[in-house]
Order: sequence, then structure tokens, then C-alpha cells
Amino acid sequence: MAVGDLSSSSSSSPELHVLAVDDSFVDRKVIERLLRISACKVTTVESGTRALQYLGLDGDKGSCDLKDLKVNLIVTDYSMPGLTGYELLKKIKESSAFREIPVVIMSSENIQPRIEQCMTEGAEDFLLKPVKLADVKRLKELIMRSGEAEEGRIKNPSPNTIIQDDIDSSSPSSSSSSSSSYHDDDDTPSSKRMKSSVHD
Repeated sequence: MAVGDLSSSSSSSPELHVLAVDDSFVDRKVIERLLRISACKVTTVESGTRALQYLGLDGDKGSCDLKDLKVNLIVTDYSMPGLTGYELLKKIKESSAFREIPVVIMSSENIQPRIEQCMTEGAEDFLLKPVKLADVKRLKELIMRSGEAEEGRIKNPSPNTIIQDDIDSSSPSSSSSSSSSYHDDDDTPSSKRMKSSVHD
């Protein structure tokens, strides 16, 4: 997992770090390229198990600089050998250190019970492959919103209130905000494609 060579893109704004998890080399390269176009730092791993190792959640020491590890968003494929994206999502949400990080699930299959299962477990969004640039713009919005909520928690010791207020003020729910904010995009994001096929 070479991280240093993926961190070359920087600007005056704080660097946003995305952990992308996918067993498909092609899909990893696609999401990495789209995220880097959007000026994000990207770390890619090929499995849920490697993601846990990177985050230090595998029971071992994991990353030696865990205290300095800063991940703003985790994007993972759903169907992977070994640890699935759904199982990875559950482990992240069970972690006190990483549970507040937004997790987005990707899948090439539009299966409504699967989508609902992931959203119930705490996924921030569910994207249909192939992921498009409009989807990545949406992911960046999630990162920024997460950062604002984190700043609010630092100023106020009541995290649940801060997070709930942030969600209520920005969007009634993840799914409804996806449907409303995506309609104006020319790139036909996956959430819109997913919802239209569900309604048909």
C-alpha cells in the first residue's frame, strides 16, 4: 500500500483523504482517477481485510502512525471475496475511532434490499457502478459536511445533537438528498439511475 506517491495533489484548501476499497483493479483505478481529478488524496486497497489493516482495526498494530492517520471518507465495493463491503461497513461503525467517518458503498447490482440493509447499518450513500464524476462530486460534499460536523463536535461536547442538527439542516435523509441534489447534474449520477430503475 504505497501512500506517499498518491498524496502529490495539494492546494491551499485542506487535503481530503479518501480510502477506496475494491477487489477489481480496473474499478480501483477508475475511482482513484475520479477522486484525484476532484483534488482528493486517495489510498486504494484491494480487500476489506487490507482496509482493516490500514485503519488498524485488524487486531494487530496495523499502521504504525495510526495516531496521525486521517481519513475523511471510505468508499468500498459491496461484493468482495472474504470480507464484503457490508461487513467492512459494520466493523467501521463499531469502531470508536472511525465510526463517524462517512462510508459509501458501491455495487454494479441494483438490489433494493441490499441497498436498504447498508443504509440501515449506517452507510452514507449507495452508488451504482460505473461511478461517474457527478458521483464523486457528491462524495466530496459528504467529506466537507463530515468535516463541518467534526468541527462542531470539538466546539460542543454533545456529538449526537451536533450530528443530528447537521443532518436535519442539510438534508432530511441521505436518500432524499441524493434524489434532490442529483436531478440537476448532466452526468446522470448513479443514485438517480438507481432510483429510476427501482421506480420502474
